[in-house]
Amino acid sequence: MLDFLTLRPKAFGLDISDSSLKVIQLKKSRRSFAIASFGEIRLKPGIIEQGEIKNEKALSENIRKAVREAYGERIHTKRVVISLPEEKAFLQVIQLPLMKEEEVGKAVYFEAENYIPLPIEKVYLDSQIVSCDTKVNKLNVLIAAMPKTVIDLYVSVLRGAALEPAVLEIESMAISRALVKDNTDCQVMVLVDLGENRTSFSIFFDQSLKFTTTSQISAKNFSEIIAQGLKISFKEAEVLKIKYGINSSASGKKNTEALKPILIELSDLSEKYINYCLAQYSQKVVKVLLCGGGANLKGLADFLNKRLKTPVELGNPWLNITADQSKRAGLLSREESLRYTTALGLALGGVRL
Repeated sequence: MLDFLTLRPKAFGLDISDSSLKVIQLKKSRRSFAIASFGEIRLKPGIIEQGEIKNEKALSENIRKAVREAYGERIHTKRVVISLPEEKAFLQVIQLPLMKEEEVGKAVYFEAENYIPLPIEKVYLDSQIVSCDTKVNKLNVLIAAMPKTVIDLYVSVLRGAALEPAVLEIESMAISRALVKDNTDCQVMVLVDLGENRTSFSIFFDQSLKFTTTSQISAKNFSEIIAQGLKISFKEAEVLKIKYGINSSASGKKNTEALKPILIELSDLSEKYINYCLAQYSQKVVKVLLCGGGANLKGLADFLNKRLKTPVELGNPWLNITADQSKRAGLLSREESLRYTTALGLALGGVRL
């Protein structure tokens, strides 16, 4: 069983995606934390595709470069907390009879085969006790699994970059650590990470993630659709998307018209998981939190709020890092912070004792 849920201190965060690497190192600042180092580099197409590493050597070299060229203080530690691709993961909360904590791992190993669509011997499996339901004498346990072939390659890449993998965790776990107050908020939330290449949907309540899935909808799709609809270049579409979003201006209305089908699809998927939460867990979603670079699309939160009839807000990745938001003003803007949500969650895990 590989330990990729448990956190250890003194490590920096590394968010690995198909198109970029984001590095964040936090440091203690009185009673909160502050950024010590951060940076991002773009990856050439073909190095990673849909979470699968295609060029191990190139990825190791790019990781070395990202660490070396990070802004701020030099990153000295070799220990790193990294994100694993959401689309390759299996995550589920299961119930087990009350038992001693040291017995849970063995019980999970035998029970997990009922939930994971791969042979147990072909995955790394980890677990975390979420809560204890004394009324029915049950433990609620979060299990996470990922194919060994995927994890082994990520570990090899890190070692090729002269780094020590302290923790490997699913992206949605880092996102919830960043966006949910002390990761213990009891409100029922859907977390939507609208990234450059895909979107993930996660359900969080009762101090734990309950469900996570991905969609091919992406911020890149938005630009491609605007470019095609308005018959302009991708670069010009990016400018229009960022400047006007889907607001009431003439350009914003043109964007809205072009993007309407995919925006409705995004809304319908969000509604699907809101309804799933009610049907599966008998829980009503209190709010939807948006993060990722695509969340910066002007007017998106309002559009979803009206269609879903559920409060939709931009997440705050600094919620558990510093009470003084001005401390990060000169480092990462609010828009950039949403892009760094996963990296911030990973880094926060790396500095917590």
